[in-house]
Amino acid sequence: MATPSPAASSRSEFACFRVGLTGGIGSGKSTVADRFAELGAAIVDTDAIAHAITAPGGAAIDALRAHFGDAYITAGGALDRGRMRELVFADAGAKRALESILHPLIRARAEDAAQHAAENVPYVMFVVPLLVESGNWKTRVDRVLVVDCPVDVQVERVVRRSRIDADGARSIVAQQASRERRLAVADDVLFNGGAVGQLAERVARLHATYCRLASLRRDRAG
Repeated sequence: MATPSPAASSRSEFACFRVGLTGGIGSGKSTVADRFAELGAAIVDTDAIAHAITAPGGAAIDALRAHFGDAYITAGGALDRGRMRELVFADAGAKRALESILHPLIRARAEDAAQHAAENVPYVMFVVPLLVESGNWKTRVDRVLVVDCPVDVQVERVVRRSRIDADGARSIVAQQASRERRLAVADDVLFNGGAVGQLAERVARLHATYCRLASLRRDRAG
């Protein structure tokens, strides 16, 4: 009998069918996730979890204060995201330290949310902006869906919604995994650089696929 791969063994621990949705900043992950939610998927947004644990009184604040100092905590008791962003862009060691604090907490809360949702939905979709960069997320999902668009479109969207210029937006894009690297790990790709109507149709087709795969998973388990 063949020995299952580590990734397959890890995924087999989870009863529900799991999709990891990722994409670069400005690719439209939230828009896509909202459409999947409308169709019945349970959405676990790791970025929302990250904001919650770094808000005043959040689970990560004490560890962040202890490691980085009061200078990186606002007067209101939240993580100073702007100052921290500047630090980790310039210091790879600080970036690793930040991730070592946040990532375990995010994963634990994401798993808890998924377990609570799994009984009532066809599948769970984890929205993970840094799925490629954070290493083991790919082993924790059955499919990886990449929301893709050209870099120029990413930059245009970031400039339009944020208080930064095009150079600043390109700097943020450059800090993330490249478009090519994300596409290399994708099981499914949803191009989000065209018409809204086309996006809705593509989401509906993928939703039908994931529901079918989830049903097959349940049949095997039962």
